[in-house]
Amino acid sequence: MQQIDIEQAKIQLEGLFQAALNGDEVIITQNNQPILKLVRFTQAKKRRQSGSAKGLIWISPDFDQPMEDFAEYMG
Repeated sequence: MQQIDIEQAKIQLEGLFQAALNGDEVIITQNNQPILKLVRFTQAKKRRQSGSAKGLIWISPDFDQPMEDFAEYMG
């Protein structure tokens, strides 16, 4: 994170843009108080769409039937 006074930021604006593009966070201050934050904008991830896997997954009709191999353990 880089902090810089607004008067210096006016002079070094191109460098500050490049720093933000490189992933750095730049805080611009005035009278030693933070007033602006310059960060790279990231795109929001797409939300999952309900039903997008329809037809890709199936469940066997006997899915919930007891398995014969475990009959002796089931009592």
